Amino acid sequence: PAAGRSSANPALAGFRFYITCKKKMKLKQIGEFEFIKKISSDCLVRPDHVVKAIGDDAAAFYQDSDTLTLVTTDMLVERIHFLKESVSGFNLGYKSLAVNLSDIAAMGGTAGEAFVCLAIPEDCSMDYLEDFYLGIKTLAKKFKVNILGGDTTGSKNDLIINISVVGSVPKDEIMKRDGAKPGDVIYSAGFLGDSRAGLNLILNNIAVNSTELKRLRKAHLLPEPQLEEGRFLAQMKRVHSAIDISDGLSSDLYHILCQSRRGAKIYAEKIPVSKHLEFFCSRFGFNSIEFALSGGEDYKLLFTVSPAYSDEVAEKFQKKFNRKIYPIGRITESERVDLILPDGGTRPLSSSGWDHFKDNDINEPQ
Repeated sequence: PAAGRSSANPALAGFRFYITCKKKMKLKQIGEFEFIKKISSDCLVRPDHVVKAIGDDAAAFYQDSDTLTLVTTDMLVERIHFLKESVSGFNLGYKSLAVNLSDIAAMGGTAGEAFVCLAIPEDCSMDYLEDFYLGIKTLAKKFKVNILGGDTTGSKNDLIINISVVGSVPKDEIMKRDGAKPGDVIYSAGFLGDSRAGLNLILNNIAVNSTELKRLRKAHLLPEPQLEEGRFLAQMKRVHSAIDISDGLSSDLYHILCQSRRGAKIYAEKIPVSKHLEFFCSRFGFNSIEFALSGGEDYKLLFTVSPAYSDEVAEKFQKKFNRKIYPIGRITESERVDLILPDGGTRPLSSSGWDHFKDNDINEPQ
């Protein structure tokens, strides 16, 4: 400014303050999902054939008039997602593909082709890598998935794994996150919290000396994607919304609710926990419901169904797979989420699952 003139301009000062704060903002302050929101705008330059872009379990787009192509990709980074010294190559390969197949399952799709990309550090042996690919191929054969290629490069320190899977689903059968309706029954297609307990055993070097603890460790290391269950539910055409539970029940439920602009009531007593998790929590002093709410990597399907068809879906599912699905709550009109406690009390349910950019307290004490 010229001499003698004041440079004070509240609007300009506020703008400068905003820009300064924005430049200094860290990922951990906004978290993974706010980051995704920020980068997802203006990504579509040819939107005509796109049904779902960023923000669901897989992208979906047309290649012909009747079938949607599904594409998903997941990255696993050593010391973030896994500890190489604590997991065999076979188990790591198996799980690396499983997490992608679970995304296809959540959309009701059939998995077709996979592409594997690796950044490999010098200390990673050929034996480990061959075992890794054996794990991938074992699961791929189970679900008739082709491994068509990928890429490899070097890494200075950590093993980095990126797998992409291409699948398909009939256009009138796709399951998405954004269709939940008031009154819908919320279902889990399996027990929750087992994987988190298995991770706790690994991180704390706890001796796995019982059948219960072995089952929990296996739940974490060798998750089973629910592809057949996803196709079955999609073909019934009764599911309004769906997601796979990868970040934890509380977090993944929020994805459905945010995209559907709804709320929910979850009944703590109805959240399905296994006898193995009950054994673990009793032995080490944890709360099994909190484990189920916050634990990630269960890879069970979470979905909502109209109350008019909920009994039909539950009965047909049990007949098909010889096991139950579990009604854990209801979708509501409001955008709040309440946890109904066993004594009838209520508390707000916050999103407490895994977030890649916020602090995650996964290494609980014994």
